[in-house]
Amino acid sequence: MAMTSAAFRIGAPDQPPPDAHDQPILETLTSGSTDQPRRIRRTQASWIASFVINANLRIGPGARVAVLGRLIHSLSLYGAIEGLHLGADVHLLADLRPDRQRVALRDRQITHLYATPAQLRLILGPGPLPDLRLILVGGSKLDPALRTALAILAPNARIREFYGAAETSFITLADEATPITSVGRPYPGVDLQLDPSGEVWVRSPYLFLRDVCDFHLCPNIPAGGMTEPVARPSRAMGETQACAPALRSTPVIPRWRDGWLSVGEIGELQDGFLFLKGRAGRMVTVADQNVFPEEIETLLETLPGVARAAVLPVPDVKRGHALVAVLQGDPAQEATILTRLRRDLGPLKCPKALVWRQDWPTLPSGKTDLKALEASLWRA
Repeated sequence: MAMTSAAFRIGAPDQPPPDAHDQPILETLTSGSTDQPRRIRRTQASWIASFVINANLRIGPGARVAVLGRLIHSLSLYGAIEGLHLGADVHLLADLRPDRQRVALRDRQITHLYATPAQLRLILGPGPLPDLRLILVGGSKLDPALRTALAILAPNARIREFYGAAETSFITLADEATPITSVGRPYPGVDLQLDPSGEVWVRSPYLFLRDVCDFHLCPNIPAGGMTEPVARPSRAMGETQACAPALRSTPVIPRWRDGWLSVGEIGELQDGFLFLKGRAGRMVTVADQNVFPEEIETLLETLPGVARAAVLPVPDVKRGHALVAVLQGDPAQEATILTRLRRDLGPLKCPKALVWRQDWPTLPSGKTDLKALEASLWRA
């Protein structure tokens, strides 16, 4: 932990302590899913403002809160501090293996759990968790298969999904009434505005301070335990492997405009619900059409036989780019998956090849490590 008199940060020990500010502040770290992680400065009041809102979720005295991740990740740090601030008992389970985390959740009668989808997948197993009343999910969207599995694991728990970023904190909240492909309605206190391009702009009391500090990931923060892949190319992969990689995501730099903040997300509002297409930094052009890989990943993760999905661009002489889908799951479902993709996406957006792998590189936050995935895919 790095501290000054009125500021602190957990993680990035090779970086200087946070600078002093006229208000108490804290620093968190971005996930670094497509570029180098950054130090994000925010006032402690920006988090406390949302604690007041989340008290309505019955987080308080008598509640037993658990976080599964390390406190260098903003979701885990937020959950731990929120629980303490509201008077709950807080349990830090990051030092336990996933199977032992599940046992601890049961034995300690945890009532509220903060976790990412990647962390939740790892704790699935035999034996229900009947004391869980609320699962707060952040980091990425739940896929239908995981949601079904959670209903079996924690039959008495409500699930609330938060969409946001390290820079914005909460943007939307999804509940049972939210369409399956939406990230929900604006979180209380959040104003949303979409410009003509669909870029999402946010105004709220939860935003970070304007200064962002770039830094290189220090060796004390592992990049996700990348191992050699066990990949199975599909039949269409032969010609694609001759291409050089094309994943060159533009780093997302937060932008301010008259008090509104954008982190580069593109989406649309329908009946008050926000539907995301993806980040502008990952958008690719296929035959002069803009394509967001995240849209295709979301569809893939709803299909039988797909546990994890990532869509990567590769050079294509005729179209500029083509797409390759890297999947974890059941390769026996490949023909069915390709048929569905061709039907729903059409010839331009449909990946030209599927690559199956048994392992899955992730960042410490649990998000897919796209850089490592691409490097392993094209490694000679």
